Amino acid sequence: MPARKKRSTAKKKTATTESISADKAEKDSEKLVVNQAEVSIGMIGHVDHGKSTLTQALTGKFPDTHSEEIRRGISIRLGYAECEFRECPNCESPQKYSTAKICPVCGKETILLRRVAFVDAPGHEVLMATMLSGASIMDGALLVVAANERVPMPQTREHLAAMDIIGMENVIVCQNKIELVSEKDALINYKDLKTFISNTSAKESPIIPISAIHKSNIDLLIQNIQEKIPTPKRDGSLAPQMLVARSFDINKPGQAPSGLKGGVVGGSIIQGKFSVNDEVEIRPGYRRGNKWQLIKTKITSLRSGFGELETALPGGLIGLGTLLDPALTKSDTLVGQVVGYPDQLPPIWDTLEFNATLMERVVGSETQSIVQNIEPNENLMLSVGTAKTVGKVIKSSKKGVHIELRIPVCSDLGTRIAISRMIDRRWRLIGWGLINGGKELRMN
Repeated sequence: MPARKKRSTAKKKTATTESISADKAEKDSEKLVVNQAEVSIGMIGHVDHGKSTLTQALTGKFPDTHSEEIRRGISIRLGYAECEFRECPNCESPQKYSTAKICPVCGKETILLRRVAFVDAPGHEVLMATMLSGASIMDGALLVVAANERVPMPQTREHLAAMDIIGMENVIVCQNKIELVSEKDALINYKDLKTFISNTSAKESPIIPISAIHKSNIDLLIQNIQEKIPTPKRDGSLAPQMLVARSFDINKPGQAPSGLKGGVVGGSIIQGKFSVNDEVEIRPGYRRGNKWQLIKTKITSLRSGFGELETALPGGLIGLGTLLDPALTKSDTLVGQVVGYPDQLPPIWDTLEFNATLMERVVGSETQSIVQNIEPNENLMLSVGTAKTVGKVIKSSKKGVHIELRIPVCSDLGTRIAISRMIDRRWRLIGWGLINGGKELRMN
């Protein structure tokens, strides 16, 4: 009997140990991803339709932090904010979805579903190039449309056309500001929205009525994001690449030289992984006189909105601390660059060749004029990844377009690019293309 009892006690201890180990493994598993988002979702749409307010409703952070953005009340640069999507095991859909660790409905502790980053893109027409830069790092998008304005407004049409160009199918339409209209007008606006998206990549997208300022229907929106915008499969074994969407100097004015910190570059890792102390290269680099020079540096820190990292994987938005002179990174100087291991990055192109697919009409203006063919000697703006560059057309025919760039770009063959033309003193989106060649830039 004593022996049997002893074995029983041993079994209990083993079971307890296994339970503790399982709990620890679960916590360790959560800890591994706690500091990094899995997916990046864009906030797109016309100016002043509530993109930044919706970002704040979801994340608790208002993304317009630049002084000029605050003064003018619009997004100028790409804004970032992150949050956790959580589920209450006690409540029913959609009330069970929230971003809180304690369920706001029943008070029970919620379960982590995944961590999400939001990219708040400017809606104003003069900032379309910035929006296109942000589109390259989006895994899905929320198209925010105000219920108290006609459908579609110019940038609503243009932003959705941009999603078509980059091949984005994971789009959810948010019918915002429903608190400002009657039920009858909300239904009219809803029908107009359905008609508008019927011939776009968002034709199967759900339309969620929300009030971002009052946080109404946010639970239903989170449920639809979970169902409609999956976490993409990433290949962490490839040579790492990060598209730079922001760069800045984190030192405060008057900082003593001994306390100065290196410049920071931020963006989205599209493949592979980076670790602290990695030696990296940044292409195409910077211009010194008439020559372009590669930038080489070392990663001193990695950070996301959730905290410090030792290794960063694809997904979400990552800040890389470096040993660079902060003068190289301040004021978004390095936006459009690509970070990777030395000699493992795509080519740097001085000229580009691509086949162009043009839209029937210009989508960003009120008139929607017919898109004319690309002609030799005209200037075009190309959005390549997070880079935007202007170039002069050397040749244009049915076989393709050959363009000489003012600022070189780093990109693989086959990369999809957005094409914009100057119309009525604004860069207007007119089509897209795939890089199929060009002349590589000789570097020092």
